[in-house]
Amino acid sequence: MDGIENSDREEIFSKAVRAGKRTYFFDVKSTKGNDYYLTVTESKKRFNDDGTFRYEKHKLFLYKEDFEKFLEGLNEAIDKIKTLKADSPDEFNDNESHTGEKKFTNIDFEDLER
Repeated sequence: MDGIENSDREEIFSKAVRAGKRTYFFDVKSTKGNDYYLTVTESKKRFNDDGTFRYEKHKLFLYKEDFEKFLEGLNEAIDKIKTLKADSPDEFNDNESHTGEKKFTNIDFEDLER
């Protein structure tokens, strides 16, 4: 019975975000003391030499006492990128290159699930 209670308590919320060739998973989980933390997992599909594939995953654990400082740092880094890109010929999230040609996202149809 303890295993059932523990598994019910552990995962509270999960959100998957597909972004290009990566998928990000945001999972809110519970500790034994009924406190919450966030895991952010980046998953990328990697191909082996024989044509088979595997998923490479990187995970970050973020605890509630760090949320505010983490968010401040993340927002500051994103704002800096936007500022730097605004000063360059290619603006942040611009769909046209500096030559006026349209840019397109490279889609790998093997990555699409059926």
